[in-house]
Amino acid sequence: METVKRPDKRAERSRRTREKVIEAARELFVAHGYGATSLQEVADRAGVAVQTVYFVFGNKRALFKDVVDTSIAGDAEPVATMEREWFRAACAEPTAASQLRTHVHGTGEILGRVAPILPMIAAAGAADPQIAAQWPDDPDPRYTVHRAAAEALVAKPDARPGVSADMAADLLFGLLSPQLYLLFVQDRGWTPDAWEEWARTTLAAQLCG
Repeated sequence: METVKRPDKRAERSRRTREKVIEAARELFVAHGYGATSLQEVADRAGVAVQTVYFVFGNKRALFKDVVDTSIAGDAEPVATMEREWFRAACAEPTAASQLRTHVHGTGEILGRVAPILPMIAAAGAADPQIAAQWPDDPDPRYTVHRAAAEALVAKPDARPGVSADMAADLLFGLLSPQLYLLFVQDRGWTPDAWEEWARTTLAAQLCG
């Protein structure tokens, strides 16, 4: 007789608790700043004991990293960007034009989550120099993702002749930057859809034959 595997209720409770704490921390960090937010305040907002926050995350610096990482990923799953379904699907597209369409859309969704918290990240780094040490400095993780996309793109049959993977990576890295996204969407009032269309057509002009 086949044994039916029951859901792990303890693991599910732990996951939900982690998500609640991360969401509470994100709201407080954005509203009041990293330095001005205590773990007790995060615990109160999440509806858990402060000891739970320490047990799950260890310290405020580690919690901050999880806030940023989950903002980038869109969830708390430990899956790197290059292993995400949208990125793999983009690289598997048969043409450079279709890869760009999927890649720009996926990147835009990340930027929509990350761009609003950039001021919080900058302020946290100023308040705690060890914050930045939690992410690798060289190579930039964002560049690594765009470099992998560029290598796939330049091998497509409609890629623009003479454009190297280095050049394609630089264009993706520069035009799909959070700073440029903020400039158009926040400062100039573009919609995310308008930004996506501009980024796609601009990159297609440079990278597609």
